[in-house]
Amino acid sequence: MPAGVPGEVPVEVPAPGAALAGDLAVPPAARGVVLFAHGSGSSRHSPRNRQVAAALQRAGWATLLLDLLTPAEEEVDTRTRELRFDVGLLAGRLTAAADLLDRAEATAGLPLALFGASTGAAAALLTAADRPGRVGAVVSRGGRPDLAGAALARVRAPTLLVVGGADERVLALNRDAAARLGGPSGLAVVPGATHLFPEPGALEQVVDRTLGWLDRWLPGSQAGSPST
Repeated sequence: MPAGVPGEVPVEVPAPGAALAGDLAVPPAARGVVLFAHGSGSSRHSPRNRQVAAALQRAGWATLLLDLLTPAEEEVDTRTRELRFDVGLLAGRLTAAADLLDRAEATAGLPLALFGASTGAAAALLTAADRPGRVGAVVSRGGRPDLAGAALARVRAPTLLVVGGADERVLALNRDAAARLGGPSGLAVVPGATHLFPEPGALEQVVDRTLGWLDRWLPGSQAGSPST
């Protein structure tokens, strides 16, 4: 597992009907905080999201990796595969985490970005639509933004959709979703990459695109500064 910032601490996020486990890392003089929404069948321990989070931490961004389902719900979802596609449920919990970051001493006042993978991207976009004055940017990795439906038009936060060039079905869905977003958007295609970006260098390209997007839309962020 890539090394991140020392001092990552476990946190509990209260959400309607659940207490969610998360891992929060806040580097000194953090430029902002990135809240992660994992994809279907994954968790806050996803090695791909952790690799991205570690790179963001080294670049000065705080990160919160969060389990959007409780352990009991994960057991149910393993059998039924239903909860992972309940985008409304996931988005409600992600929004609760965003609100917590707004109140927490270590992250209050920091610019907020959302990073969603697979179905987590739809949850991130719903949260962005519901918190237009708080969410400053969204990045989707191999996401299903189409699952956000009509809420896409309400998303004002600049949104970057990163898709593998060999992930043809998801690429088509992302192209359609990009045209429906209500704010600035970008579509970044990683040549030859498949859905999970396992190819050599593919995930590093995701990191580079993500950092570039955050630098563009949340520039000059410093700890304690107001959200832009």
